Amino acid sequence: MFLIGLALLSGACVVLGIVYTLLAGALIGRFFARTTSEPTSFPPVTIVKPLHGDERTLLTNLSSACQQDYPGPVQFLFGVHDGEDPALQAVEQLRLLHPNAHITVVVDARLYGPNRKMSNILNMLPEARHDVLVFADSDVSVGSGYLRHVIGELQKPGVGLVTCAYRGLPDPGFWPRLSAMATNYQFLPSVVTGLALGMARPCFGQTIAMRRETLEKIGGFAGFVHHLAEDHAIGEAVRMIGEKVAIAPFTVSHACVETSAAKLITHELRWSRTIRTIDPLGHLGSALTHPFAFALLAVLFSGGAVWAWLLAALALLARQTLKVLSDRALRQPHRDLWLLPLWDIVSFSIFVASFLSSRVRWRGFTFKVDRNGRLSPVRTNDGNADSRGRLREFEAPSPETAECSGAVDKAI
Repeated sequence: MFLIGLALLSGACVVLGIVYTLLAGALIGRFFARTTSEPTSFPPVTIVKPLHGDERTLLTNLSSACQQDYPGPVQFLFGVHDGEDPALQAVEQLRLLHPNAHITVVVDARLYGPNRKMSNILNMLPEARHDVLVFADSDVSVGSGYLRHVIGELQKPGVGLVTCAYRGLPDPGFWPRLSAMATNYQFLPSVVTGLALGMARPCFGQTIAMRRETLEKIGGFAGFVHHLAEDHAIGEAVRMIGEKVAIAPFTVSHACVETSAAKLITHELRWSRTIRTIDPLGHLGSALTHPFAFALLAVLFSGGAVWAWLLAALALLARQTLKVLSDRALRQPHRDLWLLPLWDIVSFSIFVASFLSSRVRWRGFTFKVDRNGRLSPVRTNDGNADSRGRLREFEAPSPETAECSGAVDKAI
């Protein structure tokens, strides 16, 4: 009787999951069918990009930011912690490709907390020349209308911050393609559905655009150096001062670079545990995004009953329908359909594992994440921080900056 009960419970989750999946498929097309906003003016903008390491598509990503249909002045502000960081080579190549771009580089080793990205940004901000700031990750590529439409959204009444959803753009190879599955057919539909139902309050580090005035109102970025999901925390801070967080009706492309099963699982597990800490009920509810996995459990617990196999077929069909509708909304080719059931099984395993611990691995460091999404280094039995999680917080000399001459006065 116990197994039958588990089978019936799994079957109920399948039915609810199918309903959710079909709803998400309908909503994702409607979300991206919205009209993009045109700015009423073109204020000077500083695009802030913290860098770390030589990513495969780094030069392409940075170059896409320089190819904007935006007539206002744009400063490109890049920062690294180490003067030997190979990302600086991509910046030098960028200068050659875009000699008229106003490029500023900050090299500053100071750390203020475990979130090295936020420390990097804090070191860069004194060199930001303009009052409209667009923060964007280095692994993001954008279309030529990106900046124009982001500024258009920011100029709407009451808007204090603009962010963009993102789609996965895989590097060559099997594991990056599986990683893109996670973004395009798990994460993105859940965001769109959550927004439509009023259950999501997202803010994504792939794009955070705000005025300097708003940044000052939330107390700057110093308060976010201990957060793993600093983007979510920044969005909440903006909402708390009574300003809106707008989600632009288009996506940017996020590079999926996980080259092994271990790297993919580590990345997805970190993300899943982060969501669990900052939104436990929402994370628990995301179980409904796994109807195919629940259908396989129903098959197992029911001893292979016909009704369970039928639910498995319907769940797989619903997931494939969502994939087709998502591809259409994102205007990308339909491919790798056979990978979807494999990813669904892997994803469900990661979802279950997210409840087993609050530890995460991030850039080679091990941390615990508390219920507020704040990081603390893992400690050994002798009371000292794990060598992988030890933080070095120190003050370095004044930022060493290098600047490329020639500020833009036209669209680049």
